[in-house]
Amino acid sequence: MTWLHDHLGEVLDLTKAHIYLAGVPLVIGLVLALPLGWLARRFRVLYPPLIIGTGLLYTIPSLSLFVLMPVIIGGNILEPRNVIIALTIYTLALLVRTVADGLGAVPEDVTQAATAMGFSRVRRFFSVELPLAVPVISAGLRVAAVSNVSIVSVAAVIGVSQLGMLFLDGYQRFFYDPIIVGLIACVLLALAFDLVIVGITRLLTPWVRARQGA
Repeated sequence: MTWLHDHLGEVLDLTKAHIYLAGVPLVIGLVLALPLGWLARRFRVLYPPLIIGTGLLYTIPSLSLFVLMPVIIGGNILEPRNVIIALTIYTLALLVRTVADGLGAVPEDVTQAATAMGFSRVRRFFSVELPLAVPVISAGLRVAAVSNVSIVSVAAVIGVSQLGMLFLDGYQRFFYDPIIVGLIACVLLALAFDLVIVGITRLLTPWVRARQGA
């Protein structure tokens, strides 16, 4: 495709921006979801408001959130931080339930054994509960990653530069090459995010690899 050859530098720059806008909210969202998911699991009275409340955030249309974000936090609508904050909200909406359910899937006898061995609540969380919940959290993180890669494209409508600009360019000129390139790039990017998460998960859960190899 000659169009890609002629615009390779531009596509790479847009891809880098897309990775930044989709990846940073994934990390921030996970960091915020861990304590919220733990609270929802630890205190049953908090489970409904935290799970339902954060889940409802995902129902907010992405375009309206991108437009409203500068009004809420101030600044210019073209600033990448608007997209990052909006996608962090969506990531949080997906991950709080996942973290709570992942921690809830840890066998009770395992936590009791850790307590009997003298583990403090904090040590038990980081040394026992969180590692065992990694496979479940990873599954939710993979969904959030693919979702972020997709939703970021919408920000092209308000002028934030990333791969979505290729869709906008192709639509405005009734020219399919940039649309096809953008579509393939987004799919490959989502696949790359997924592979990275799967790889990190395998590193963090050596007992799963040992069980699969047995």
